[in-house]
Amino acid sequence: MATILDGKKLSLTIQDELAIKVSERLQKGKKKPHLAAILVGEDGASKTYVAAKVKACERVGYQSTLIKLPEITTEKELMLEIEKLNNNNSIDGFIVQLPLPSHIDEQKIIQLIDPKKDVDGFHPQNIGRMVLNLPTFLPATPNGILEFLKRYKIDTIGKECVIIGRSHIVGSPMSILMARNYYPGNSTVTLTHSRTQNLKEICLKADIIIVALGKPEFLTADMVKDGVVIIDVGITRVNDNSKKNGYRLVGDVKFDEVSKKASYITPVPGGVGPMTIASLLTNTLNATKLKKM
Repeated sequence: MATILDGKKLSLTIQDELAIKVSERLQKGKKKPHLAAILVGEDGASKTYVAAKVKACERVGYQSTLIKLPEITTEKELMLEIEKLNNNNSIDGFIVQLPLPSHIDEQKIIQLIDPKKDVDGFHPQNIGRMVLNLPTFLPATPNGILEFLKRYKIDTIGKECVIIGRSHIVGSPMSILMARNYYPGNSTVTLTHSRTQNLKEICLKADIIIVALGKPEFLTADMVKDGVVIIDVGITRVNDNSKKNGYRLVGDVKFDEVSKKASYITPVPGGVGPMTIASLLTNTLNATKLKKM
C-alpha cells in the first residue's frame, strides 16, 4: 500500500517555518508581508480557495487584502484594480484568482501584473526566467509538487516522469521543472495530453506520473506499474447523495485502485491543494525580501 503524501500536514509545517521567519523580520523592525487577492464573480471553488489563502495568511502573520468584484466587472475595471495594486507599495504580492469570467481575457490580465508582485508565477517574464533556470517566482502548484518530492526524499534523477495535461498553470511548467539539471528534477519527461496516442503504454513505463487533466478518476490501476509515484492535481465535484452537501471531491486518479500499486500517492482533497497555498505564501515572503523593507 502506498505512502500517502500528506499535503495538509506538510503545508502546515511550511507555514510554521514561514511564521518563524516573519516573527524574526518583525523583531528586526522589517515589513510584515502583505498578500492581496482579487476575486471576480461567485465561482464556488474560487471562493473556497481564496478563503483558505486568507486564513493561511493570518496563520503565518501576513497582512492580507481581499478585493471582491462582481461577475459583471468589465476587463477595463479589472485592469484598473491591477494598476492600483501594482502601484501600492504596501502590497508585496498579489494574485488574480482564476478562472475569470469568460468576457475577460486571462492572458491580458496576467501580463498586466507587475512581475515583481506576481506571486502566482504566471507572468511571461517569470515563466521565461523559470525556463532559463534563473531566480524567479515558480508557479505555485508546480512548486508545491517539487516540495513534496524534496521533503519526502523521492528520487527523481534519471526517472521516467509522465505528465498528463499541458496547461500553462501545471502541466507545461512541470515538464520544464522535472527536466532541469537540479533536484527535484533530472527526470526524462514525457508531456502527454488529450491527443496523445498510446497513453496507457506510455504511463506503464513511468516511475512518476503527474496528472493535471481535470477528468475525474481518469488514471486507473491498469495504466500504472507497481511502485509508481502518483501526484494527483485534479479536483472535481461529483454528485453524491450520501453526503450532506450533495457532492464529494475526487481527483484525476482512481485512488482506491491506484494506491494499491503506487509507492507514494497524493490524496484528493488534502494533497496538492494545501501545498499550492504554502508555495504562494513562500513566494510572497520572497517578494517582500526583494523590496528590502
